[in-house]
Amino acid sequence: MNTKNLFILSFIAILTTYYFILGIDKSIQLIKDEYLSILALIVILLSLLFFKLKLKGHQTINFIQNNQFSLKSTILFFLVFQVIDYYYEDGFIGMISQWFLYWIMGLIAITLMETINCYKNYKYLKNKP
Repeated sequence: MNTKNLFILSFIAILTTYYFILGIDKSIQLIKDEYLSILALIVILLSLLFFKLKLKGHQTINFIQNNQFSLKSTILFFLVFQVIDYYYEDGFIGMISQWFLYWIMGLIAITLMETINCYKNYKYLKNKP
């Protein structure tokens, strides 16, 4: 499955879970509470868009190698944090309230890696004789 589709499906699953367990008002409040993370994501997306436009029509090189984690290690990482959140965030409701933050941080990580790769390609093309 493509990473883009996985993030879309996980976003739908998070919103659905929030709606049925927390209700619409609490769900909207949880999303509003992450406004700084969302703003950081928007800035990174704008940077990525800038470099993508500058690289349009040029062949790019993948400078970031071996950045793929296995699904097994990703799930294990997620489960460890779920146990920690369950303990420190006062149970199940506190644990699921962190899901949107994890989703945003995952998007930031993927987008930042892509932006760094585009930036390196931009610098390489700019310095190419």
